[in-house]
Amino acid sequence: MSPATTDEPVYASLADKAYAEICDRLIMLDIPPMTAIDDVALAKSLDVGRTPVREALKRLEIDRLVVSYPRRGTFATAVDITDLAYISELRVQLEPLAARRAAESASAAVLAELLEMADELDEVDVRSLSRDELMRWDLHVHRAIYRAAGNPHLEDTLVRYDNLATRIFCLFLERMSHFDSHVGEHSGLLRAIGSRSADEAEQLACDHVLGFEEAIRAVV
Repeated sequence: MSPATTDEPVYASLADKAYAEICDRLIMLDIPPMTAIDDVALAKSLDVGRTPVREALKRLEIDRLVVSYPRRGTFATAVDITDLAYISELRVQLEPLAARRAAESASAAVLAELLEMADELDEVDVRSLSRDELMRWDLHVHRAIYRAAGNPHLEDTLVRYDNLATRIFCLFLERMSHFDSHVGEHSGLLRAIGSRSADEAEQLACDHVLGFEEAIRAVV
């Protein structure tokens, strides 16, 4: 199974739909950094009105994915490598917390799903994946762990910073020679959580974040 081929999501409102789809384009760099945002064109491509798009852009500005300037318009934010340290400083604290919480408190059914995801990931030839497929696997695994942690405030915060980290990952992926090992680390993390090995899950999550920062800095 590819996480890119899931059922069509159900949104509570058109603004939520616009937010999710514009966010995805920004994360995956389909809207390149520092590009001007044309809300009319976006509304047309998303088959929604301009009002939902404008509401979505306000939320995305809070997420630091877009920035608005008076009389100039709205732009996709730059991908600034200097932000990596700030993002990692937060993720290295919060990702291990989410992994531990998931291992300790997730239901047996949720843990079974994480173990099944690990099995699926082990069968994937990571180097044969396209950039988008690879990124979607990465997002898919992280989102599943955040949900399993059972703390919606922690989940919202981690999603926001993982989105920013994913933009950096997308930008430098082609320069990384061992990106497959980074994605492959997810399997061990999922299995540690699924077996309720909280200490191991916490450490693997910490190592994963630190390893990502090190891998990016090695190619900058």
